[in-house]
Order: sequence, then C-alpha cells, then structure tokens
Amino acid sequence: MAERYRPQQADTLPTPTPSRMLSANAISRETGYGTGRIEAFSDGVFAIAITLLVLDLHLPGDEPAASGADLWAALLHLWPSYLAFVTSFVFIGIMWINHHRLFIHISRVDNALLLYNLLLLLGVTVLPFPTSLVARNLGHGGEGPAALVYNGLFVFIALAFNFLWRHAATGERLLEPDVDHAAVQRITRQYMFGPLLYLVTFALVWVSVPLSLALSLVLAAFFALPPPSMFAPLPPADPADEITP
Repeated sequence: MAERYRPQQADTLPTPTPSRMLSANAISRETGYGTGRIEAFSDGVFAIAITLLVLDLHLPGDEPAASGADLWAALLHLWPSYLAFVTSFVFIGIMWINHHRLFIHISRVDNALLLYNLLLLLGVTVLPFPTSLVARNLGHGGEGPAALVYNGLFVFIALAFNFLWRHAATGERLLEPDVDHAAVQRITRQYMFGPLLYLVTFALVWVSVPLSLALSLVLAAFFALPPPSMFAPLPPADPADEITP
C-alpha cells in the first residue's frame, strides 16, 4: 500500500503565541518608531493652555458701566492683565514653535522622551496660573512674589526643554538618520544658555519687577528666532528628478 502523503512542516511559519506577540510589542515600544502621537498630544496641550489665558481678561464687577468714560477707565485699569496675557501668549506660542522645531529632527520616541515631554507640558499647563498672579498683583505690593513664581516657572520649562533635547540628541539616538549635524549643534548650544538666562530674570525680580518681565520678553524673542539654516537658499533642482511626459 502506498504511503499516505504528509505535508512537510519544516517550511511552515511558527504560530504566533501571546508571549511572542508581547515581546514584539515591547520591542516596538522601546524603539518607539514614529512621533505622531506625541506631537498630536502636545499640540492639543499647547492649544488648550494658550486658550485658557483669555479667561483672566474680564471686567471687575457684574454691573454695566454708567457711562462711556467709566467703561474706558475700567478697560485701561486692566493694563496688567493685558500685559500678562500678551506675554504668556507669546511665550506659549514660542514654546510651541520650538517644540515643533525639535521634532523636525526627532524621529523616534522612547519611554524617557515621553516622560521629559510630559515634564515640559506640565510647565505649559501651569502657566495660566502665574499669569493670573502677575495680572492681579503687578503694580501692587505682591508683584515681587508673583514675578518670582512667573519667572521661576520659565526656569523649570527651560530645564525641561534641555532634558528633552539632550536625551534625544545625545549620540543622535532618537534623531533622523540623515539629520543636519550643524543644526543639532546649534540647538544644543542655544538651549545650553536658556536655564542660566532665565535664572538671571528670576534674580532680577529683587532689583526691578518690570525689568525682569521685560528681559523675559527679550529672551522669548531670542528663542523665537529661527536657526540660520532656515534662511539658507534651497539647492538647485536636479534635472534628473524632473518628470517627463
């Protein structure tokens, strides 16, 4: 009697087991390919924080103004709130811009980077509170402690930016394979001085609160400047890349 044919098992793929699937997922989490989720989450936090700032812009009392002159006087009386709102709006906008610039170079995410990013977002979400403190106390006896809390938070945020970037850029472990090395060095040098400069604004509170807040705005403008590479002209197009009909 002819022997019944039995298919060979040597060439068949191994059956995936829960342990194998768990191991693969763990490897995927550790290598952390893709930054889409962390960028989307961060953008949402920045958007909410910058929107909450406007909640502190309101006239005192519930009664309408008796005249146009009274309304203008009430609006002018809110100048500390306007100043604090504009300053914090600019700060959050610049932080969002810099966060975006970092993730142009960062292409992978690991657990440590997630934690450093959450540390940064903690500072962003807290910012409306010291903004309200400055708005309520600027020009009054409590302006010094309010400015200390305000500038102290920027020291914290500057440190968080440094932790995030240095973790990603050290050994280029989480950066794009073809990253611009000169741009990486420029960002590293620029961020190196951030915490020290904000410490200066923190200490300047004991000398002059308005001067301290003005210096904070100057620093914000400095960190908003794009790197020189963004102004570099684009290379000429390669004729070989043109699509011919």
